[in-house]
Amino acid sequence: MTQNLSPTAKRMKATRDKRMAMTTDRKAKKAENQRKHRANPGMKGKDYDHKTSTFKSVKANRGNDGKGTKLESGKKYKIKK
Repeated sequence: MTQNLSPTAKRMKATRDKRMAMTTDRKAKKAENQRKHRANPGMKGKDYDHKTSTFKSVKANRGNDGKGTKLESGKKYKIKK
């Protein structure tokens, strides 16, 4: 579901999102996620939860198990390198 943003707001959001995606923390999480999925090909369609170090359904992981995402804001998770 896309947001109804003005062209200016859309560009600004794309810039913010790109800057956030390129932080060292996000890069480390993406790399760990790729490693885990390559090691466990049977988990296709699941998300890797960095908090519990397990694979979960997309709905459960992105919705924080039904609690919403506001509580997770700014958390630091351990990422295995």
